[in-house]
Amino acid sequence: MKNQQVFKLIDGVFTPVEAGKVLTALINSKINHHNLEDFSNHIRFNNDITHSKKRVVELNEAKEKIKNLVEVAEANGLNLVVNSTIEISFKE
Repeated sequence: MKNQQVFKLIDGVFTPVEAGKVLTALINSKINHHNLEDFSNHIRFNNDITHSKKRVVELNEAKEKIKNLVEVAEANGLNLVVNSTIEISFKE
């Protein structure tokens, strides 16, 4: 088995509405993950949640920028080309 695998998650041309829905759902899922992880780790283990809080801020900023791109595309009658891959590797 290779040490690294690459998967294509999103690959296509989307209307602004479609792109907005897909990308917002993806980002919201990540934000929810961090929020749940924060709560769980803080309550159960009193762990430091600084990294997750930082990621939530970054993800919210990305969501706002994507929203702006979608609005520009919609205002100009343009579609959006969206490509996203994920790389997974092993770490000891």
